[in-house]
Amino acid sequence: MPARMAKAHSRAFTMTTSNPPQGSVQSHLGLWDAVSIIVGIVIGAGIYETAPTILNFAGSPAKAMLAWTLGGLLSVIGALCYAELATTYPRQGGDYFFLERAFGPWAAFLFGWSQLTVIMSGSIGLMAFIFADYAVRLFGTDEAAAPWLAVAAVAAVSAANIFGLKTGQRTQNVLTALKVLGLAAIVIAGFGWPQTGGAQGVSAVAGVISPPPAGLFAVAMILVLYTYGGWNDAAFVVAEMKDKNRNIPRALLLGTGGVAVVYLLINAAYLNALGYDGARNAKAIAAEVLQGPCGDAGARAMSLLVMISALGALNGMTLTGARIYAAAGNDFALFAPLGRWHPRLGTPVAAVTLQGAFAAGMMLVVGTEAGRAMVNTALGWIRFEALKWEGHGGFDTLLKCTAPVFWLFFLAVGVALFVLRAKDRGRERPFQVPLFPLLPLIFCGTCGWMLYRATDYAGKLSWLGLIPVALGAAVFLLSGQRLLNQPPSPPSKTD
Repeated sequence: MPARMAKAHSRAFTMTTSNPPQGSVQSHLGLWDAVSIIVGIVIGAGIYETAPTILNFAGSPAKAMLAWTLGGLLSVIGALCYAELATTYPRQGGDYFFLERAFGPWAAFLFGWSQLTVIMSGSIGLMAFIFADYAVRLFGTDEAAAPWLAVAAVAAVSAANIFGLKTGQRTQNVLTALKVLGLAAIVIAGFGWPQTGGAQGVSAVAGVISPPPAGLFAVAMILVLYTYGGWNDAAFVVAEMKDKNRNIPRALLLGTGGVAVVYLLINAAYLNALGYDGARNAKAIAAEVLQGPCGDAGARAMSLLVMISALGALNGMTLTGARIYAAAGNDFALFAPLGRWHPRLGTPVAAVTLQGAFAAGMMLVVGTEAGRAMVNTALGWIRFEALKWEGHGGFDTLLKCTAPVFWLFFLAVGVALFVLRAKDRGRERPFQVPLFPLLPLIFCGTCGWMLYRATDYAGKLSWLGLIPVALGAAVFLLSGQRLLNQPPSPPSKTD
């Protein structure tokens, strides 16, 4: 290990417990603000787009509902693990700090780097393109406008988060409230206006669940867990939450559990309205459910609902993602400008701006014909086959490449819980995972299984996801020195 890295590693905990500048990080977020962030991020467009596919892979309504139930339970178990980590280490950046404390600065650097260059920026780009795709449908504009509508959405949401945490927080609360109203409309329409064969769907759910085909059911579970993804992002803003010891576990459990209940209700409404065959063959499932009470206006209502859902997820990821890079800015000289918080606005302006710029640049590269051609040409130089750019401006292909990296870091956080239990044995833990070590082992097993399945699903594309990680490792080796000029403060029991 180079001397500079060894020196940095020895100071890892000392430097990360340094307090940020006075007044730079304020506790503005209440319990329902955090719940709103979780609901807003998790419930994007997945529940409208993956439900028919999951029904097909599950093989029956009962097995599909079983998959959604298992996905909710596994997500709640993960939330319990994060509740312990976040209350024990209520630091800005969440996973970033957990990985740094458990494994050293290199792990935190790679996490922040991967989130900025691909994972979080890619997820923001995907949600922006989903918003743009449905805006094109709703307003009948040319499809060539989609990349520019997506960039405009990212710019608007970034501006809202730059002008203050309260502005971003209020935006999130409004979008989440509108989203919940739209979801409630689907549930009411599904149960109040069942179409031909609808009753067969719910009656089948109550039937006996026979053992599902392992291979197909596994694919259904992959899609379910992807649709539940994002609840952990609330950990990135724990430093800005009020009454952390009480509100962090409450927010994680209420948010994750609430999403599970919503998903079960929505799927039951789909089945009741359309029946199993109708639901699994639906092209725009929510629009077809809304057609009962709304007629042809149901499709337009659906487009508007998906746009609101996508904006809610986009805003939540913008708000939380910037906190990762702000945390890195406090630790690494390379990211130093990102750690500065505006004294009046109380937001990490540079971090929000850079994240938005990365997402916008990615949208113009991945989402345009010229950009895709450029990428495929570069892949040809390293003798890699050209990508096929599927779904939402090609972002579905991009996320397929990077999904294994996402699950690798998620697994690392689960392992970090065990490492930190041993490493900080005497540290006060305001919340502890019940049934330890069983539930954390289930969480780690789920992440490991998803890592394997995501790698298998991506095939050769999974190697592309490792390129940003390898590049980040090289950058860390070359310029990963920490900021050593911050006055350290010893960790306290409430840090």
